[in-house]
Amino acid sequence: MTLADQEIPPRVVLGFDFGEKRIGVAVGQELTGQARGLTTLSSKNRQPDWESISRLIEEWRPNLLIVGRPLHMDGTEQPLTHLAYRFGNRLSGRYNLPVEHVDERLSSYEAEQELSEESKIFTKSDIDKRAAEKILQSWLDNNRRLSAKIDDKL
Repeated sequence: MTLADQEIPPRVVLGFDFGEKRIGVAVGQELTGQARGLTTLSSKNRQPDWESISRLIEEWRPNLLIVGRPLHMDGTEQPLTHLAYRFGNRLSGRYNLPVEHVDERLSSYEAEQELSEESKIFTKSDIDKRAAEKILQSWLDNNRRLSAKIDDKL
């Protein structure tokens, strides 16, 4: 049996747009390759709402967690980059799940642009949830391209 013959079930993935005040959350899965925004969690005293995150982990039972990696436009790290990595490490440690980081440049800007085209009324929480969706969709799209390249070589 080759690697290509083995059935690997599609994974459920949660995506996070980490911020010091709010954390946008999205869910997606590899079978459909689609992400959708779920919610935005408020941080308390600059600490993530671990109780709400635990409920989401329990409800969705993800196989993988994706955390946006905030970078300056030139690709260099910024202070929030280190906090996002720390958040990812804490997620991995608390829930014993793998965490991957994805470049999130322009995700909040694009989310705000889309929301403004859809409606004149939206909140920062709406932007964060949509940004998490964009981050996760980016990972799903990239993962699908990588899988296709591997399949082509087999």
